[in-house]
Amino acid sequence: MWPSFCRLQVFCMILAVLAILVLVYNFRQLEHLDHNTVSALNWIKETGDQQSSSPTTKTTQKHYCDYEHQTLSKREQAEEESLFAAIQWPNPPVGKIPFIRSTDPAHSNFVIVNSLVRFKVGDQLEVRVHMKDFQGKPKQYGGDYIQARIHSPLLKAGATGRVVDDQNGFYKVFFTLLWPGEVRVSVSLVHPSEGIQVLQRLREERPDRVYFKSLFRSGSTSETTVCNVCLPGDLPVCNFTDLYTGEPWFCYKPRKLSCASRINHAKGGYQKGLLTPSESLFFQTDVNIKVPVLPSGPDSVTVESLGFTESANLNRSQGPAVFPLGFYYQDEWRPRTRWIRHFNKTADISECLQGKVVQFFGDSTIRQWFEYLTTFVPDLVEFNLGSPKNVGPFMSVDLKHNVLLKFRCHGPPIRFTTVFSSELRYIANELNGIVGGRNTVIAITIWSHFSTFPVEVYIRRLRNIRRSIVQLLDRSPKTLVVIRTANVQELGPEVSLFNSDWYSFQLDTIMRKMFSGIAVFFVDAWEMSLAHYLPHNLHPQDVIIKNQIDAFLSFVCPSET
Repeated sequence: MWPSFCRLQVFCMILAVLAILVLVYNFRQLEHLDHNTVSALNWIKETGDQQSSSPTTKTTQKHYCDYEHQTLSKREQAEEESLFAAIQWPNPPVGKIPFIRSTDPAHSNFVIVNSLVRFKVGDQLEVRVHMKDFQGKPKQYGGDYIQARIHSPLLKAGATGRVVDDQNGFYKVFFTLLWPGEVRVSVSLVHPSEGIQVLQRLREERPDRVYFKSLFRSGSTSETTVCNVCLPGDLPVCNFTDLYTGEPWFCYKPRKLSCASRINHAKGGYQKGLLTPSESLFFQTDVNIKVPVLPSGPDSVTVESLGFTESANLNRSQGPAVFPLGFYYQDEWRPRTRWIRHFNKTADISECLQGKVVQFFGDSTIRQWFEYLTTFVPDLVEFNLGSPKNVGPFMSVDLKHNVLLKFRCHGPPIRFTTVFSSELRYIANELNGIVGGRNTVIAITIWSHFSTFPVEVYIRRLRNIRRSIVQLLDRSPKTLVVIRTANVQELGPEVSLFNSDWYSFQLDTIMRKMFSGIAVFFVDAWEMSLAHYLPHNLHPQDVIIKNQIDAFLSFVCPSET
């Protein structure tokens, strides 16, 4: 009897030890949450989905998505409705469209209307695009995202086209012929309408598909947890919503440490497995992502020149309906609504910026402006603040000409490597601390890091920034504020799900509308990147940045003529 009882005791003790080991392992996994937390997050979401789908459970998945509970004034509500109307996109017919019936750029074509007509500078050129599916059958609905431009490679000239969706498989593209010579037409399918529908679903249903993390530390104890605007599941969270702007931000609460022990912010990673096998077919390199649509006839026209005065008047158009806003000629950007100076000498830039404080706020695309000026102007010397590379803040000083340049990234969400919590600043709050004046120049861009979130999140951020700009200009009307728009970039199957040009185009439309009507100036980085012959890149090459800087400095030091 006793031997049997002892064996039972030993067996129970082994089970207890195993249970303790499993428990300790799980706690350690929670404590050391890092870039491998994608699977954990998926587990939380799947568990919530299973619970909500079960008729026998009362537990439902919770979301910390503050944008869903915003209290808007009647004016803000009306503006939001207007913005949603501006970015409304045609949807394919209800139901799943099989890949073989989706848009195929290889079967599609475009034709130049009246290609045999003698064109002159200033004339309108119309192109008809006919989309077909992979069986060669005409599409019966619209919603494809198309980019188009005209260009003359020998002249290093280019301009964008205006696309009109007839919503029946046909598209019109309108160009203004702005220089003489042989002008070629290029049309590309960025995404088929069926792919756009997937991007819309991801934006609304998976705002957590890019996740972030923060390190919490106290003494020798440290924990890393996942952070975002929206966190799935019902785990305890730390609420880091900004007290002044109301911008929401949350992190899962550390198991042992307090929320006040957070020391940094960083990009965690990208969620995988976002698409079904059938959806992934809509995102294939060299098949239906930024693939050229070929002509069914001539792809170019010959344009005759005008007299000097007529050309000058054409290139200096006025009014909100001007399109395009500019064009390239001999690799120089020529806006059509104002004069531009080309700052080819470092002395010209130093003279323009003399006595000024220039502050750049935003993401890495405006950090390029800071880097270009610091590199190009020898008198500008970067002051080492000990900041992480590519993150900032950064500062350059020209003591000879009394110039100060500063760069600071915008607040979360931002997909940079480690940013100290003390350096996480919202643009609106930074603007509220600026005195301003005739020697203060501010340049802002904010778009790329918001592409994975519902547009309400972006609208809230711009509304806060706009309010601070208006207050700054009210107290210091001589302050110069410049907005850099979004730009196109290279796309592949994965990048398309997070930073598609379609997302950027929608945010760019919202940005322009929300900042129109106040005393700010725009540098049109969108047209400047799309019209150029160089491959698309999130961070455009120096020749494009140089033209952006010329446009920017032309606001700082406008031409006397």
